Amino acid sequence: MARIFEYFVVCGIGPEIRTLDGNKGYHGNGVMYLPSLLDQYPPHNHTLYPPPPPQLPTCVLPAGVQFYDSNHPSSDPRSYPIVLTEGDGSKIYVSCIAFRDPVCEDIAEAYRITAGSFADKCICLVSRAPSFRILRDALEEIFLLCFSTSGSSKPLWDVIACLVSKVPLPEPGKDRVLFAIENSLLAVEVPPKDGLPHVDISFQPLFQCLDVDNFIKLFTAVLLERRILLRSDKYSLLTLVSEAVCHLIYPFRWQHVYIPLLFFSGVDYIDAPTPYMMGLHSGVDTFGLVMDGVVVVDLEHNLITTSEEIPPIPEPEYSFLRGEILKLLYPNVVGIDQMKGGSFFEQCPRGGGRTWGEDHDLHLRFIFLKFFASILGGYRNFIENTATHVFNSQAFLKKRSRSTNQPPDPMISQFVESQGFFDYLERGLGSEANGNNLLDKLQDAIGRGQNPMTILPTLLTEPEIITISDPGVATSGTKYCHDRFPSNILSKELEDKRKQILAAASGALEYKHTPSSPSVFVGKDNKPESLSPRERAAERERMVLDIKVKLQGLWLRLLKLGATDDPLSSFEYGTILALIESDAEGIGGSGFVECIRENIHSGWTCQLTEEQFIAVKELLKTAINLATARNDMATIRDALEVSSEMHKKDVNNVSDYVQRHLRSLTIWEELRFWEGYFDYLLDCSSSKSTNYATLVTAQLIIVATHMAGLGLPDTDAWYIIETIAGKNNIGYKHIVSIVRMLSGERVLTAAHDGTVKMWDVRTDTCVATVGRCSGAVVCMEYDDSTGILAAGGRDTVANIWDIRAGKQMHKFLGHSKWIRSIRMVGDTLLTGSDDWTARIWSVSQGTCDAVLACHDGPVLCVEYSVSDKGIVTGSNDGLLRFWENDDGGIRCIKNVTIHTSSILSINAGEHWLGIGAADNSMSLFHRPQERLGGLSSSSSRMAGWQLYRTPQKTVAMVRCVASDLERKRICSGGRNGMLRLWDATINI
Repeated sequence: MARIFEYFVVCGIGPEIRTLDGNKGYHGNGVMYLPSLLDQYPPHNHTLYPPPPPQLPTCVLPAGVQFYDSNHPSSDPRSYPIVLTEGDGSKIYVSCIAFRDPVCEDIAEAYRITAGSFADKCICLVSRAPSFRILRDALEEIFLLCFSTSGSSKPLWDVIACLVSKVPLPEPGKDRVLFAIENSLLAVEVPPKDGLPHVDISFQPLFQCLDVDNFIKLFTAVLLERRILLRSDKYSLLTLVSEAVCHLIYPFRWQHVYIPLLFFSGVDYIDAPTPYMMGLHSGVDTFGLVMDGVVVVDLEHNLITTSEEIPPIPEPEYSFLRGEILKLLYPNVVGIDQMKGGSFFEQCPRGGGRTWGEDHDLHLRFIFLKFFASILGGYRNFIENTATHVFNSQAFLKKRSRSTNQPPDPMISQFVESQGFFDYLERGLGSEANGNNLLDKLQDAIGRGQNPMTILPTLLTEPEIITISDPGVATSGTKYCHDRFPSNILSKELEDKRKQILAAASGALEYKHTPSSPSVFVGKDNKPESLSPRERAAERERMVLDIKVKLQGLWLRLLKLGATDDPLSSFEYGTILALIESDAEGIGGSGFVECIRENIHSGWTCQLTEEQFIAVKELLKTAINLATARNDMATIRDALEVSSEMHKKDVNNVSDYVQRHLRSLTIWEELRFWEGYFDYLLDCSSSKSTNYATLVTAQLIIVATHMAGLGLPDTDAWYIIETIAGKNNIGYKHIVSIVRMLSGERVLTAAHDGTVKMWDVRTDTCVATVGRCSGAVVCMEYDDSTGILAAGGRDTVANIWDIRAGKQMHKFLGHSKWIRSIRMVGDTLLTGSDDWTARIWSVSQGTCDAVLACHDGPVLCVEYSVSDKGIVTGSNDGLLRFWENDDGGIRCIKNVTIHTSSILSINAGEHWLGIGAADNSMSLFHRPQERLGGLSSSSSRMAGWQLYRTPQKTVAMVRCVASDLERKRICSGGRNGMLRLWDATINI
């Protein structure tokens, strides 16, 4: 008979310590470390079940493992479930309890960790049955028994062995199994197979987190197979909500990536282009990830955001679904006008004012089953079991359109084309189990006028009681107490391996290669100790060559994998990763990067598929992290360069480079790396005879290009460039940052040396230095009608000059960081700053009239709408805010989230508004109300701006937008140096 518990597992810090970045060894308490599988029952050498999934330790401790000193020995244990999905779609259910446990003395000694330290540990029960409650209850009893002051009558691992090896999985609908853990009696049973699938969770948390409208939006997004990201600071909530939603779409199944609790270091998975449902702790930062189209569900704040519209459920099904859920949640309010009799109360179990229970769960699931019965009414008439078609969706949609007297609905059109719908049809075709299809049974019952609840099975007999006895109950009176979770007895082989790892870590065991190491190719009869220095060098050269040959073949095979192959689970990927990780001398990592470089030089286009892109990104991250730990700057440098070549393309043929996805690595923040890379470029330059300043400038441009490719913040990048240029005696301060044309063939330029100069374009001479700031100038405005000049930048001051009078008028103080943008219209000056605020100044009065502080990032651009006398601000947070005067004050009257990255440029006209952003896109707004006869004087004109069009994405971020918007002509400038001219009525 099958067992309900497959494994008991302990995860935490093992003898081989690595940080989440892959660096070996102990690096202090403030660093997170990779968890390892420490103990398990059944043991490693058993043959009862397949081994636990290799990703289990990382998944049960998603944040990693942290060390704590003796001053912080304990915290409340944390209990939560997780669900793992295997390659064939089957699920593994795990109940976890995480707590702090003392670090083993031998580990503390080997790694010189402070005595008495603690580290995170997690105990788990693993099962193939979705029996969440019994998994949790049994695990909690084990935990309490371990740390009970009265102790246990048997050794703890004997109790665990009895639990795992003797408790059977009950036969559905027939058995109830009783078993005991010490003095606690537990019971488990499984409902009949011909009813709704077994669910051992409560659906209540779903509606405690989301209101009905937001839940229906989430439910629709799941049906339409969008990319869905759940956020919460509670692990349990992420898993329970994910499982609840999957059960409410019965009889359909979620067919795509399913990770209810994503480990923190896997945050890049969110960039996957295919549908997924993932749960991510709200404390994990997703800044810099491409979230375009992702449905983000904030369970803590009842909030759903997405950049793509989710088509609503059509009527009358929407009203039915919403009304039935409200009746279940709030029966005393919704049913206040209803009589106590009636068909509703006869057919459905009532919630009343009682606490949420299993009858509520059943009623809720039945509501959704009735929803599917309605929305798919008559679908069986359109099933076509042919070689090319399973379902005639067009005929079905036309039939529904005629019956509802409405045009075909987008939501249903997308649903009947979904993978989940076709999976449901294919499971039913020719299947003997199709007679138990509850959806078909419900449609038939409704068609015959029967009570729909009659389709559910009824238990005619009480389940048979199966009692599991424990013959090994101790009678000696001995009690086993623990101050930490005890270790299981290891086999001699595992114990020897543990000692070797700890000896190597402490320096007591000299490193030497073993036959299983991929970097060993010494013959059986050759002893390394007997080789001469020359022979050792020759042996190493042969070893290096052999590894590189292996890597070259593996790399080329990885690139040739078919569209249906998963590179991350391939032999090629696993072997390359092993060669990179297991080689202490870095031959694997440097050899892998060299293989890519040689492939590029041989004419490879560098274009990857989506799956190859993810695999290459992960391999490069590992290679760079290990190279950083070895201080191997050459490998890091080469990896940086090849990452700027390899790319994938989206549906709009826009390239996304691997380099951008390496931003999270800490090496890019170190000045020493960029100085070394600059020196390398200088040494490799073939133009040694050229002017020194020109040579240095050219190499600085290369360095700056890589910084831009990584997405380093402008302030950090500029500091590094400025430092390198200063050390090489280059006049970097004379770099011109902005140019403005004046009347009379004059030009104004602002530079990083803080000066603003006027030039005569006819003679190419500087006429005058009209202004001087104490830091680099990055933004400037000039009013040709008044001769007023405004400039700002690194010194945080907005400087105002009257250049016709030849004097400075004001120094506006108030910003605490760089001023990024300036806009001047008449007497009003607007400034946007890295301190997350924008300010409004009066030029004539020399005063600050208002501070606009509603953004969650640097304000990169500001614009003044003359016709509205309103203000538009754009920020690094991707948010566009519209402001207007209100009774003498300024208020934000509209927020727009269209772009997924920083807003870089805003250009306003009387009727049109152009926006450029760092997500390689631009957007165009207009006022449709004005075409209908204008706005009333009491209406908000700024609130009237509406999105008109979003053109196809470009191949580089849109740094600037200039336009003649009244003639619908727009010019956008990208970071790739290309200008694009748009016709707003044709090409957008």
